[in-house]
Amino acid sequence: MFYPVGRRGDVIAEAIELLQTLKLADIAGYRVSELPYGRQRLVELAITLALKPEVLLLDEPAAGVPSAESHIILDAIEALPKDIAVLIIEHDMDVVFRFAKHVTVMVSGAVFASGTPRDIEANPQVRAVYLGQAGRG
Repeated sequence: MFYPVGRRGDVIAEAIELLQTLKLADIAGYRVSELPYGRQRLVELAITLALKPEVLLLDEPAAGVPSAESHIILDAIEALPKDIAVLIIEHDMDVVFRFAKHVTVMVSGAVFASGTPRDIEANPQVRAVYLGQAGRG
């Protein structure tokens, strides 16, 4: 209990494995505050994964990350273990359609539409309100 965690080989090995999984091994010696914002978000994800969650809640995971780096975060999410349930709150429809198996569209806190990504994309009400397709057949 009083043994410094930095001296535990199992903890160090797990940390290195997480860093490698998230392609962060090359920056392991840096302070998080010195890293670009996208890399900081990946460190947050690594810390979360170290806690071995069963459910992961992500609120706009690539928001604020430069577009040149956002693919790193999205690739990391795609590579998450399949036994982790992931709930993503996202406004970027490309991200939604890349990851979602089921989509719930909400308006003012109420369910507006729900279904597969294909169902949502084809829904005329959703298209009119969210996808800018009002008036198109």
